[in-house]
This record gives sequence, C-alpha cells and structure tokens, in this order.
Amino acid sequence: MATRLQVTVDCADPGRLVAFWAEALGYVPAPPPEGFTDWYAYYRSIGVPESELPDDGDLTDSVVDPAGVGPRLWFQQVAEPKSGKNRLHLDLRVTGGRRVPLAERRREVDGEVARLRAAGAQVLHTLDAEGLDHYAVVMSDPEGNEFCVC
Repeated sequence: MATRLQVTVDCADPGRLVAFWAEALGYVPAPPPEGFTDWYAYYRSIGVPESELPDDGDLTDSVVDPAGVGPRLWFQQVAEPKSGKNRLHLDLRVTGGRRVPLAERRREVDGEVARLRAAGAQVLHTLDAEGLDHYAVVMSDPEGNEFCVC
C-alpha cells in the first residue's frame, strides 16, 4: 500500500494561505473531520489549549483536492517568520508538457501567472534561457513561499 502524502507549510496566517492555495490549485478548504461540526470542536478534542486557538472565527488551515486525487496541504501556524529560500517547492504544471509547442506553453504559463498574481502571488523570475525547450515562472505565495508555474 502506498503512503498517503500531506504537504505541510509553516506560515504566519493559515487562513490567508488557505484562500490563496484553494484558488491556485482548484482545491477547497478542508471540512472538519467526520464527527465534528467545526474545527474548534476538533482541536479542542485533541487537547489544543484555548490560548492557542484563534478567536477570529475561522480555524480552517488546510485545503484538499475535491476529486480526492491530489495531496492535502496543511498550513501550520508558527511564530517565526520565513527566513530563507525554500528547500522544497511546488511545481504547478499547467501545460501539456513538451508535446505542446513552446510558444503555446509560454502563453498557457503566462495566463496562469496573471491569474495567480491577481490572487496575491508575486513573480520572482522567469526561467527562459535561449535555446532551451522549457519555460517556467518562479513565483511566491502571499507569505513568500516559492513555487513554479510550468
């Protein structure tokens, strides 16, 4: 049996990243676990102290693929800020790969980059070397976590 995968991202504001990554991936905010009416009830049931539960009314801290295929992304709130380049990043593969002409891949990537910028991402740089049959844009989410659109 294969091991199930969850991607965990340390962050300052889980709600902000839930909104961004749900939009970016076509995911949805994760519903509370079965048997719980909300995330507060769940976190209380596992012993999380009240002092660690935000009082803004929303504890949704993860997104899931509505089709149940892709991994869950959990945004774990931490006190320390992001301090350097990610050692792991996500590639959002929005084109058909090398079977699609480079000019068409470039248009598809640029269209997705525009959509993600409108959702709060920033462009860091473009991977576009002369003579290379590859085009990608390195971006960062609202908290500075790098990812590629290719």
